[in-house]
Amino acid sequence: MSDSQGRTPSAVTFHGSWIDFAKIALPNVLLTLVTLGIYRFWATTRERNYLWSKTRFIDEPLEWTGTGMELFIGFIMVLFLLGVPFAILQLVAQGMIFQGQVAIAAILVITMVLAIYYLTGVAYFRTLRYRLSRTYWRGIRGGSDDQGLTYGFSYIWKNFAAAIPLFLLYPWASISLWNERWNLMSFGPYRFESNARWTDLMKRYLLFYLVPFLIFAGIFIAGVSAGMSGGGGGNPFDSAGGIAAFTLIIVGVLAMYILVPIAALMYYSKFFRVAVGGLRLGDLEFEFKARSPDWILYWLGNIAIMGLAYGFAFAPFSAFVFASPEQFAQKIEAGETFMTAGFIISALIAIIPLAFAASIIRYRAWKFFAVHMEAYGEVNLDHLTQSETEVSSHGEGLLDAFDVGAM
Repeated sequence: MSDSQGRTPSAVTFHGSWIDFAKIALPNVLLTLVTLGIYRFWATTRERNYLWSKTRFIDEPLEWTGTGMELFIGFIMVLFLLGVPFAILQLVAQGMIFQGQVAIAAILVITMVLAIYYLTGVAYFRTLRYRLSRTYWRGIRGGSDDQGLTYGFSYIWKNFAAAIPLFLLYPWASISLWNERWNLMSFGPYRFESNARWTDLMKRYLLFYLVPFLIFAGIFIAGVSAGMSGGGGGNPFDSAGGIAAFTLIIVGVLAMYILVPIAALMYYSKFFRVAVGGLRLGDLEFEFKARSPDWILYWLGNIAIMGLAYGFAFAPFSAFVFASPEQFAQKIEAGETFMTAGFIISALIAIIPLAFAASIIRYRAWKFFAVHMEAYGEVNLDHLTQSETEVSSHGEGLLDAFDVGAM
C-alpha cells in the first residue's frame, strides 16, 4: 500500500497532541498533589489510555486496559512484602555494627544489596510482561507465562560479568538481557524472537568508553605544555602560559559535560537500532529509525522543558524571599526555621511545574518511540488468536519500588 507519491505509509503512527495531553496531565498533577501521591496510579492509567489510543498499528489503535487499582495494589504488595523486611534488616545490621559484630552486619548488607539487584532484574521483566498483557490490538493482547525469577539471576551474573573487565562487556550484557527478556514474551499466538548482536555495538561503545580518558589526556598534555611555555618561577598563573593552562582546564571540564553525553546518546541510538532490528514476531520484522541527531534534539528538548519548569518552580521561593529580604536575612541570622506557612505553600506550588514537565517528557518519550518505530511483513488475521498467557492481577509494584522501566 502506497500513498500518492509512491511512498509506503508507516505501520506505526501517532496522532496525539501535547496540548490535548496537557489537559490530562495538569489535572493529574493537581489531584496527585492533593491526595499526597495516592492518585498517581490512576494518573498513570489516564496517561496511558490517551497515549495508547492515539497510537495506531496498521490503521488500528492500541488499547490500554490496565487500571489504577492494579498499579496501587502492586505498590502496596512491594511496600509490605519487601519494604518492611528490608527496613528491619537494615536496623538489625546497624545494631550488629554497634555491638561489634561487623562481619555478620557486612553479610546482611551484601545480602540486601544482591537481593535488591535481583529484584531490579525481576522488575524489568515483570513490568514488560504486565504492559504487554494490558496492551490490546484488535482485541488481542500479549504477555508471558514466565514469572521472571530466572531472569533476575541472569540480570545479576551478566551485569557482574560485564563489570569484571572494566565494564568493557556492557554491550554484551545489555543485548543478552534484551534478547532473553523478549524471547520469553508473546503477542497473541506468536512468540517474540530476538537475535540482536552485541558485537554491532562495540565501536559506538568504545567511543563512549574512551571519550573521558581522551579528554583527561588532552587536558593534561595541553596544560603541561602551556604551563611550561610560561617559564619557571613565581606563580604559574601570572604568566601567559599559566593562564592558557587554566583556560584549557576550564575548556576540558566543559568538554566533559558536552562530549560525554553526546557520546552516550550516540551509543544509545545505536543500541535501540540494533536491539529493535533483531526483534521478530511471526512474519513481522521491526526497525527503530532514530539516529544520533534525533536523540540529541530529543534530549535538548527535554532539558529545555525541565529548565523552564525549574524556573517556574523557583519563582514562588523568589517571591517569598524578595518580598521582605531584610526580614528573611534576620531569620537566617537568628537561626529561625524556614517552615512557615508561606514557605510551605511556596514548596507545594513549586512541585506543580516540575511534575507537569515530567508528564510532558513522558508524552515526548512515547511519541519519540512511536514516530521512529517501523514494522515490515504481513499479519495473518485469520491466524491471530487470543493469547493464552497468564494475566497477573496486580501492576508494576517492583517498577515503582526501584524506579526502573521496560521500554
